[in-house]
Amino acid sequence: MSDMSFKQAKEIADRLELAELTLNHLLANIEKSTKAFNDTLKEQKQIINAIPISDKKLNNMKILVGINFGFILGLMVAKFFI
Repeated sequence: MSDMSFKQAKEIADRLELAELTLNHLLANIEKSTKAFNDTLKEQKQIINAIPISDKKLNNMKILVGINFGFILGLMVAKFFI
């Protein structure tokens, strides 16, 4: 180590500084990605919770449409026989 010149020491210091900057940038990107991932998970949970509710409403609507369709058919048949 005592044989290291000032130029070599400066190069090592520059490399260490560049590595530190790279790590700081990487950590900042990881934090942003983690936050975005957490937000995505929250939205996914909301969607998963909303699916059964929308399915229930859709099933109720299908039943109502079927009842109305049957009522209309019943009226047409009754008019034909009467």
